[in-house]
Amino acid sequence: MERKRLVVSYSNVTPEVLEAIRKKYPLGYNNHVIKVKTKGDDFFFAITVDTEEASYLVKVPVKVDAKGSINDDDNLDEINDEKESEEGFPDNDPSVDPED
Repeated sequence: MERKRLVVSYSNVTPEVLEAIRKKYPLGYNNHVIKVKTKGDDFFFAITVDTEEASYLVKVPVKVDAKGSINDDDNLDEINDEKESEEGFPDNDPSVDPED
């Protein structure tokens, strides 16, 4: 007999499913979240968990950092400029004796 495959929101899981989540992810599920595409450009984030009766895709809330990323070319240029300007300080240059 094959298990049912169900999609459920985290806020609506049964105590049995909640216990299965706790057992499968004892340190939390943050590093196990997957992005599930739906129709068109829609998507949701979820984790997987199995019980004796069913395999669940549990929709979980995800907070996305919208402040930009390190991969953004403008941010990367600014970081490189800062590093280059810091390299010119005598404190960062081991060949310069601070007592001279």
